[in-house]
Amino acid sequence: MKIELGQEQLLEMLTTPDQRERGFRLLMQQYGEQLYWHIRRIVVGHDDAEDVLQETSIKIFSSIQSFKGEGTLAGWMYRIATNEALHHLRRQTSIFQSIDALGPALTNRLEAETPTDGNRTEQLFQKALLTLPTQQRIAFNLRYYDELSYDEIARITGKNVGTLKTNYHFATERIKKYIKEHTA
Repeated sequence: MKIELGQEQLLEMLTTPDQRERGFRLLMQQYGEQLYWHIRRIVVGHDDAEDVLQETSIKIFSSIQSFKGEGTLAGWMYRIATNEALHHLRRQTSIFQSIDALGPALTNRLEAETPTDGNRTEQLFQKALLTLPTQQRIAFNLRYYDELSYDEIARITGKNVGTLKTNYHFATERIKKYIKEHTA
């Protein structure tokens, strides 16, 4: 049975020494799947997403005392997950290479992990997402999949709201163009 607690209850448990581990288990029970899919949309591969989620969980557990209550606890965790996922991608690049250059490798990983009898439209949509610059893709994913407000996305990414709206708009246009070009 899944127990849903409010942010204040979770924080109280997480900051009380004898309840910290139970609070953390409940926190991950409540948000773990969302964080996994957020990470997976960035790193693409299941195994990579599992590894990054584990690193994210460790970082959340070890630094929960640093959460200052600015924004939501979920937003704070998304920020950590996003940074860990980007760090994971950076480790896959050479010193002078941008993580945006990983698009083709991530597309290959997507194709390898997607069943051939899977939803072709969804796979095409995912391939379109992988053509986006990384920051644009993250902004799009947080808005489209996680349905977060631009203010919350700004707290997660450190970008201003105007930039995020522009990124989302350009991402939407690029996705539409890609899908149109690849369905005929």
